[in-house]
Amino acid sequence: QVQLVESGGGSVQAGGALRLSCAASGYIDRNSCMGWFRQAPGKEREGVAAIYIGGRNTFYADSVKGRFTISRDNAKNTLYLQMNSLKPEDTSMYYCAAYGAGYCGSLRRSQYKDWGQGTQVTVSS
Repeated sequence: QVQLVESGGGSVQAGGALRLSCAASGYIDRNSCMGWFRQAPGKEREGVAAIYIGGRNTFYADSVKGRFTISRDNAKNTLYLQMNSLKPEDTSMYYCAAYGAGYCGSLRRSQYKDWGQGTQVTVSS
């Protein structure tokens, strides 16, 4: 099991930017996905972005495409989510996930085995 610790959340105004980090302790299989998900109160957890560890292919939900960028620093075993042009509807708890199986672009919660505790992002208008 991989331990995942998110950081970087906070409160920003609409149009602002934040960079989330997810530090992983333990081995990450190259033949797997890592992803970012978010969950607002009363809503389902939804996939935001994912990356295939072996090939660095990236995938995004339509709602964040062009604004968010997922990346990974293998040397630091850390996953990032750069969020630009933030909107109030981006307000959510953001979760990092590891050991995703299957097609990373599916962005399905059920694909992933390990989860972090989450970091809150609040965007005000």
